Amino acid sequence: MCAQTDIRWQKVLYERQPFPDNYVDPRFLEELQKNIHVRKYQYWAVVFESSVVVQQLCSVCVFMVIWWYLDEGLLAPHWLFGAGLASSLVGYALFDIIDGGEGRRKSRRTRWADLKSALVFITFTYGFSPVLKTLTESVSTDTIYAMSVFMLLGHLIFFDYGANAAIVSSTLSLNMAIFASVCLASRLPRSLHAFIMVTFAIQIFALWPMLQKKLKACTPRCHVAITLIFALTAWAGLLSISVVGAILFALLLLTISCLCPFYLIHQQLFKENIHGPWDEAEIKEDLSRFLR
Repeated sequence: MCAQTDIRWQKVLYERQPFPDNYVDPRFLEELQKNIHVRKYQYWAVVFESSVVVQQLCSVCVFMVIWWYLDEGLLAPHWLFGAGLASSLVGYALFDIIDGGEGRRKSRRTRWADLKSALVFITFTYGFSPVLKTLTESVSTDTIYAMSVFMLLGHLIFFDYGANAAIVSSTLSLNMAIFASVCLASRLPRSLHAFIMVTFAIQIFALWPMLQKKLKACTPRCHVAITLIFALTAWAGLLSISVVGAILFALLLLTISCLCPFYLIHQQLFKENIHGPWDEAEIKEDLSRFLR
């Protein structure tokens, strides 16, 4: 025992030491550290970041409201197509102004190429609209509605909200939203309705998030104002269909934008990450000397 007390324990594996395998030295916890990589959140910053989730929920809500209006015959398809086209042109010009041509210089894509892509999409969608209208005639309406609900939920789950997570897939999210729009468009009265519904889905699920992302990065105040207007518009549209649905939707938005950030910050007070000698070793090698 005297030999063990005279010999000081070392945290090495290449020397044989006169200590048992389960020996714990009193200095073992000297390197203990807590919460060294914990991120401190500010309430209003979290509320601002939650606006991306609010926008996607409102996009789905607006899409469903527009579909219901078309299905009930309360909205003329020509009016929707004209309004969507005008909004797309305004959004395209606004995106270019905010971007300052930086993205266009990097991609080397001209406005003429954008116009050709838009014309090709509109032509093919209009040409295949009779096929879209009759695509799911053999499927029951209840099944179509259930598939659409699951696809839109999947769109919300896999959407890129800015988090670096494995579940994020922008392509899968967009494809699920377009599939839901095709399913719902097949239940509209005419082929023209189906064409305009799918076109509107591309605008609100593909083009609109791109503009919102650019606004959030470059003009935060404008982004907040547009989010509030968009949320009020979606809520008003849902209110015209169902009062109960509008109340539940408003509670959902308030929960996500106000209560969830507060709960997140409150839970941060109880978070404890410990770091010490038991952590896995990280080899940090300077590769610059190998690249010379």
